[in-house]
Amino acid sequence: MSVTWEDLGWERLAEGVGRCRLPGWDCTAGLVVGADTALLVDAGSSLAEGARIAAAARRLAGRDVTHLALTHPHFDHVLGTPAFTGAKTYAAVGVDMTSAHAREELRRDAIGNGLPAGEADAATAALTPPGHPVSGEWTLDLGGGRQVLLANVGPAHTAHDLAVLVPGSPEVVFCGDLVEESGEPQAGPDAVPARWPAALDRLLALGGADALYVPGHGAVVDADFVRRQRDALAARFGVS
Repeated sequence: MSVTWEDLGWERLAEGVGRCRLPGWDCTAGLVVGADTALLVDAGSSLAEGARIAAAARRLAGRDVTHLALTHPHFDHVLGTPAFTGAKTYAAVGVDMTSAHAREELRRDAIGNGLPAGEADAATAALTPPGHPVSGEWTLDLGGGRQVLLANVGPAHTAHDLAVLVPGSPEVVFCGDLVEESGEPQAGPDAVPARWPAALDRLLALGGADALYVPGHGAVVDADFVRRQRDALAARFGVS
């Protein structure tokens, strides 16, 4: 008997497209199933969480994850990456997770937000550079007529923000932390606030009025929510 998205605590968004809300920081992990491929969007916050995501994705897709897209280089989205050693990894051009400085920043942020130090140490030590930097747009052919678009839409929430558009009915846009539903969008020291509203304009142009927009944290939202958050960020940061 085949397993359903709901059986594993995931949310089905469209045919062959779903996501789960991970415990702890309420992060999104997304999955897009192709004919003989499986694309994961973000990898979780630790090696153990990455392994759990990998096991669930394998059951849902019927195969190991073959492609991994990282929306931005924050610990709660990337520290599970080493669990996907066989996958082709994509991130916005310029993402650095493996220099001594980057590893220490990720480690410090993870521990400061409650990840045990041993788990943070193990995950940051195992990180490798994304093999496929995305500058502009990159179309992935997942087979069976399914293509997805990776779009470098930053800088905004970070200096390196990647969105994932899955065409279909409905279209699905994985936004990373450019959009947050369960709390106010977080602008840390690596944010570029002056560019954030423009990045949301780009998301809206990619997905259109009827798409499902999947935030990095929280429930799936619509275009009106994204537009309101865009306007709130513009007011908050004093940009148009």
